[in-house]
Amino acid sequence: MRYFTIFLLAIAIISCNENGDKLQSNSNNREAIDIQKELESIEDTRAGFELAIKEKRYGDLKKFATADLISLTPICGEWEEYKTLRANPNDLFSYDSLVMRPEETIIVSDSVAYDFGTSSVYYTNGEGKPVVISDTFLAILKKDKNDGMWKLHREVATSNKKE
Repeated sequence: MRYFTIFLLAIAIISCNENGDKLQSNSNNREAIDIQKELESIEDTRAGFELAIKEKRYGDLKKFATADLISLTPICGEWEEYKTLRANPNDLFSYDSLVMRPEETIIVSDSVAYDFGTSSVYYTNGEGKPVVISDTFLAILKKDKNDGMWKLHREVATSNKKE
């Protein structure tokens, strides 16, 4: 269940980039960082994470997060049923997929970036009915020095909708 929790936290962060005009860098060393290459690398991480969920390869999810990941997910409303089922799954419960919609991805340095956007979690509840729940997230990503992959490091998600 620990990896599943990590997976859920990472969901809110690792997302497909659909709004390239809001991408930027706050780095003072812009020439040393290939912003487009780093953004593509972050998108590759998101795609890999989403695919692992879709293919139910939950054991692979830990490779998309740092070892000291901290993630805070919504704790109210429609998220309660999902969290209860995730903690005590039955034969009908299934985490089906995740769709990420980043609105802003900022490369802060060669090893730190952040994402802001929304995501939707698709699952089958205990009665076998499909359910969709959404959140708004802010995530900090760190680039792993060993494999060069961007990973979820910190994430806060809320059921509040962006206005």
